[in-house]
Amino acid sequence: MKVCIVSDSHDNRFLLKKAVEHAITKGAEAVLHCGDIVAPTTLRILLPLGLDIHVIHGNNTGDTFNMAMLASKTDNQLHYHGQDAGITLTNRKIFLVHYPHYAHAMSTTGDWDLVCCGHDHRASIQQIKTVKQTETIMINPGTVGGVGAEPTYVMADLGLMAFEIIHVPVDDSLAYNQPHVTPH
Repeated sequence: MKVCIVSDSHDNRFLLKKAVEHAITKGAEAVLHCGDIVAPTTLRILLPLGLDIHVIHGNNTGDTFNMAMLASKTDNQLHYHGQDAGITLTNRKIFLVHYPHYAHAMSTTGDWDLVCCGHDHRASIQQIKTVKQTETIMINPGTVGGVGAEPTYVMADLGLMAFEIIHVPVDDSLAYNQPHVTPH
């Protein structure tokens, strides 16, 4: 199974949609969003694409009540997990949390095949040594919303456990804040 991993869309629904549409051309079957969506309505643009969407809220929580209401509709594929999430896709145990330091800590437990985070808008793929003498992959897809950095996402192949940081194909008409506005 291939998944599109994003974070920090910060209400930029157009870049979010561009990233997911691009990931679909590469075979994505689901989306993992590691937080900082802000307005739940940002996710509505993804619903017609037909993929399962797993979402946590991050530190820019926005309207968590309406996020839960949007996810509760039986006719969509949005799964809102709150602050963090432990999910299983194709027999891979995946943990989603917004903050990189929590992600690193969860990675060291050896309980997860993949830990995904966001927050600092810095795309990275790391292998973390665990207390069980194994390794866990820790992914930060950067900011799909292009806040202070170029918009990126991670394409993941869960079968092969292969990951790639991909720059969102940006149309010049789509605005995003680059270079850094403030240091993170």
